[in-house]
Amino acid sequence: MLFTNSSSGEFMATKSATTTKNGKKTNNKPVFVIDKRVRQGFGMALFLLALYLSISFLSFVFTGGQDASQMDLNFGEYMSDPKLKAINWSGKIGAYLAHHIINYGFGLGSYFIPYFLFVLSLRMLRLTENKPYKAFIISTFGVIWSSITLQFIFGEITSGAFVYLGGQHGQLINEYLKALIGGVGVFAVLLLSLIIILAIYSPSTLNSAGDNILKGFSKARLKARDAKIIRSQKVEQEHKKQVQPEFTPSDFITEKDDESDDNDLLDLSTPVNKPIVPKDKSLNLIDIDMNDDDELFNENKGFSSDKPTNKHSRSKDTIDFEIEPSNVEEETFPHDDEEDDFNELALQEFGDYDPTLELSKYVMPSIDLLEDRKNNRQVSEDELYSNKNKIVKTLENYGIGIKSIKATIGPTVTLYEIIPADGVRISKIRNLEDDIALSLSALGIRIIAPIPGKGTIGIEVPNRDPEVVSMRSVISSPKFQDSGFELPVAFGKTITNDTYVLDLAKMPHLLVAGATGQGKSVGLNAIITSLLYKKHPSQLKFVLIDPKKVELSIYSKIENHFLAKLPGGEEAIITDVQLVVHTLNSLTMEMEMRYDLLKKAHTRNIKEYNAKFVKRKLNPENGHRFLPYIVVVIDEFADLIMTAGKEVELPIARIAQLARAVGIHMIIATQRPSTNIITGVIKANFPVRVGFKVASMVDSRTILDSPGANQLIGRGDMLISLNSELVRVQCAFIDTPEVEAIVDFISQQQAYPIPFYLPEYVGEDGLGGETEDLSAANRDSLFEEGARIIVSSQSGSTSLLQRRFSIGYNRAGRLMDQLEAAGIVGPADGSKPRKVLISDEYSLEQIFNRLG
Repeated sequence: MLFTNSSSGEFMATKSATTTKNGKKTNNKPVFVIDKRVRQGFGMALFLLALYLSISFLSFVFTGGQDASQMDLNFGEYMSDPKLKAINWSGKIGAYLAHHIINYGFGLGSYFIPYFLFVLSLRMLRLTENKPYKAFIISTFGVIWSSITLQFIFGEITSGAFVYLGGQHGQLINEYLKALIGGVGVFAVLLLSLIIILAIYSPSTLNSAGDNILKGFSKARLKARDAKIIRSQKVEQEHKKQVQPEFTPSDFITEKDDESDDNDLLDLSTPVNKPIVPKDKSLNLIDIDMNDDDELFNENKGFSSDKPTNKHSRSKDTIDFEIEPSNVEEETFPHDDEEDDFNELALQEFGDYDPTLELSKYVMPSIDLLEDRKNNRQVSEDELYSNKNKIVKTLENYGIGIKSIKATIGPTVTLYEIIPADGVRISKIRNLEDDIALSLSALGIRIIAPIPGKGTIGIEVPNRDPEVVSMRSVISSPKFQDSGFELPVAFGKTITNDTYVLDLAKMPHLLVAGATGQGKSVGLNAIITSLLYKKHPSQLKFVLIDPKKVELSIYSKIENHFLAKLPGGEEAIITDVQLVVHTLNSLTMEMEMRYDLLKKAHTRNIKEYNAKFVKRKLNPENGHRFLPYIVVVIDEFADLIMTAGKEVELPIARIAQLARAVGIHMIIATQRPSTNIITGVIKANFPVRVGFKVASMVDSRTILDSPGANQLIGRGDMLISLNSELVRVQCAFIDTPEVEAIVDFISQQQAYPIPFYLPEYVGEDGLGGETEDLSAANRDSLFEEGARIIVSSQSGSTSLLQRRFSIGYNRAGRLMDQLEAAGIVGPADGSKPRKVLISDEYSLEQIFNRLG
């Protein structure tokens, strides 16, 4: 029996009591009293021990090989030596326990030990009703059976590895059993023991397996019988063509009658007496006729919604009101093993060059790193009819008649398309913008008169409860996942809830402007994230320029994966104005070098050039190499113009005019869209512009060449100018923790040994990038060997170093720069090999001695 002492909070377990002759109850067995706190303490200790063993066992699989050389020491020597470090996640004790329990014990079957400790601890903590003895039996059987089985199957395959899958226990038992009953006998014993334990503790599993086997035999028998019947029928039909068929005509008549009954139920030609209202309220089209309040079905338009119950439900006029709901896109999740997609080109035709081979195990960021912000916010019919009636009333007060109104619901705004009556001037409606905004009590409305490509006038009204467009919904949309763009950028969702995706390679440059706090930084993060989700590090490099020093610093962790910088630069994110000037001029040098390569390859753009290089039609000995796309992101462009002026504007103008064909694209962001910042030269070469909310119409005209950005509602609401057309888009929201998660996911993977280095720029003052440090600590480990190869071959070719040492282009270029600084080779001469300045080994050794 179980009693509770309410005063002390203790549980007392007592044995059955007996009554003496005196009437007193005495226990005939000793009483076992256990304190609740002691029991919980032991349970928690066992739980932590089980967790510690699990972590050490799991880490042993990945790090055991690196710790194996230290395991020959005894426990005292290993623990007392501070110079010995363990790679195992649980430290030296965990590494030692895992090595001896797994290798000298039961192998991977030892995982059943922490399992039993988990069950026992949960039982002591009263968190489970499972009996510990059952877990003990299962764990004991699992340890022994797994040890013998793993050693029996993988013993010879894994011989010599750092981990013995079956441990020494499995090895000894296997050797004994094989000598006694042979390999077949060992297999039979293992199988029989597994069946026995399943029959005792999991009979349902055994029964389901037997049922599946019987079903398989039954299906095979039925297929054989059916095949025999079909063959016999074919023989009979050949000899007797007039034999009565197996199915009677009545059967077909019955099916036809059933079919006709169904058609009668679905016949829309018959008059409908009752309104047909579907259960799903998300209708494809809602068309409401203002002439008749009782008519809920319209043959030309489709089904209508239920009659609204509020005071704004209907107006007694002759205006057709049609509500077009937004589209709902299904999410498409990318494949788990993204590295298989990168190797697909090399697998299709053997011999193609694979630029991703150096980082062949790179995995794209998972969609799960982005937060799933599901919104249940919907624009109610009450709000739609209320806004519609107010718009109609306001226009009627000024003598403007309307034929019909169509509402299209977007994430943050609803577009009301108006067809005015005959004879109404469009300018008259445009001039009523403030009056309509006053009647709707809205933050601000925008009138599109007329809508391009349509014979309607649009009035965009902000929703009372705007929806947040998550970056996850945009990235997972089929429009982004299935896009064939070279540099796809997912901005957000349009007013019809369609994902808005553009190709940066075709823009080819992007200008982003908006007031402070209106979503400009979030927009830049959305653009960069879109590219990180679609491109491999070998295919794309970023040059990040951030005068504020805080907006783009989060991407510094992926320096060796995706970033490009000047040789010798300390920081991957460029913040110093003078370094910005050098970097932009270095980009112009990279552009010219790439044009030289395109000229020699007889190609017109980077896509054709890389396709030829992948097919091995271009010889690397002639200076050819795979060209990644380079995206230059400049934040706070106004600050650069104020401090550097023409030094920044001239190289930007050159890059914007010429760099499209060689894969260099620019994204410029500023919060001061004035004419002295965004000059005519800049605007002429940035055909695609993004405008967030600005303070005045003048700023809107500076960005977009038209008003509208001053009437946005902020918080990511933006206008995109593309081909002289304005598209209103709600920018996808991505928070800083989400960006950090993506950057951390990429940074934890294998990277290139060095960043992508741009050509070294030497300014008019004779100073360029950082001077090359040729100290022994900073020299490349292949410096001397590479110098000897260059001198012996008398060819200062970077591709020669690549082939001899099997290294990437970036490291070979860095090595060549060090050789130039040491005076062994001359400066770069376009795509030609450098001139070798040293002619013999003796002079080369003198240089080595001088460098030390």
